[in-house]
Amino acid sequence: MAFIAGRTYLAIPGPSVTPDRVLAAMHRAAPNIYEGEIVDLTHAVIRDLKRVAVTTQNVAIYIANGHGAWEAANANMFSRGDRALVVATGRFGHGWADAARRMGIEVDLIDFGKSAPADPTGIADALMADTAHAIRAVLVTHVDTASTARSDISAIRAAIDAAGHPALLAVDAVASLACDELRMDEWGIDVLVGASQKGLMLPPGLGFLWFSDKALEASKGADLATPYWDWKPRATGAEFYQFFGGTAPTHHLYGLRESLSMLLDEEGLDQVWRRHETLAGVVWAAFEAWGAGGSIGLNMTDPAARGRSVTAARIDGGGAVRLRQWLETEAGVTLGIGLGMAQAGEPAYGDFLRVAHMGHVNAHMTLGVLATMQAGMDALGIPYGSGALDAAAAVIGVRSSPASRAKP
Repeated sequence: MAFIAGRTYLAIPGPSVTPDRVLAAMHRAAPNIYEGEIVDLTHAVIRDLKRVAVTTQNVAIYIANGHGAWEAANANMFSRGDRALVVATGRFGHGWADAARRMGIEVDLIDFGKSAPADPTGIADALMADTAHAIRAVLVTHVDTASTARSDISAIRAAIDAAGHPALLAVDAVASLACDELRMDEWGIDVLVGASQKGLMLPPGLGFLWFSDKALEASKGADLATPYWDWKPRATGAEFYQFFGGTAPTHHLYGLRESLSMLLDEEGLDQVWRRHETLAGVVWAAFEAWGAGGSIGLNMTDPAARGRSVTAARIDGGGAVRLRQWLETEAGVTLGIGLGMAQAGEPAYGDFLRVAHMGHVNAHMTLGVLATMQAGMDALGIPYGSGALDAAAAVIGVRSSPASRAKP
């Protein structure tokens, strides 16, 4: 008997849930794109995009996804033949490296595997070995959407400075922006890459680059910046169309205006970060209890190294793929695939899944996913430890208690 009637839930790490308010803001006739409301709205959006990245510097908006934003970052930082130091903590670090190679950039890759964050010491060692300072930028993923490894960006900035290297620090924050704590200026980030479909709660379609004045100055010598990808007119355009390299993404902008208001002015960015921290803890508590009685475990063993927007886990013996299939066909819940954790044909290929808790997500949505997962494990005969749902619920209870609320 299936239980899929009703509203389905896409608990994957992007596209995330789009709030009804955002959908309603987008559901309107196209505006005049030459003057008036859309121009004023765009200037307000640019101001608030800086707030969400905690920066006072520059931002550019692209009609693209995260992969397009990677390409835009590469185009503005590098000339063909330049060198980049790329740090991989999962599939997306390798993806950014491949994008750079295909653009003619020489890549030095440091691979920290699929179950560990970046080690700042290893990055410093690589930079100190570059005595000619040929490396123009260090490319790091804050939270790898596949492995869900979270790296300490401020520590990496300190390592670059300690090495005495002038390289820019570029950070992929597609999976972490408006979910994990992220402070561009305070952490010394020169280029920050983001996209619309995760913590910003929009459909896919917009890519973002925030960049420092140092990166802006460095970009003046980059020969990969073609007219569309060049961030200079997008950040300082004299005419409105220059902000977008052409026609504005009008309906996405109306949705973005609504989502930024929800995040910054209504909930508040600190509270957004705390909510994601708590909901991540809810998921971790359930998996830790399940893992006591079966071959179930979290990919990242150190809580400090786990992303707060998505959790990667394993259920051995193909249990993850069987559970994902049951949830989608029988219960109306879709979980993320184990992206890049094992290759097709390998014995472990069906052992990985991801549970997203990013963006417009609350307690009952997250607890509901976990309860439905446990129902699926019962239906499929997958062994698991007891007490998971009690442990998950207790995280919500403890962190919303009066005593917890009183803490700064």
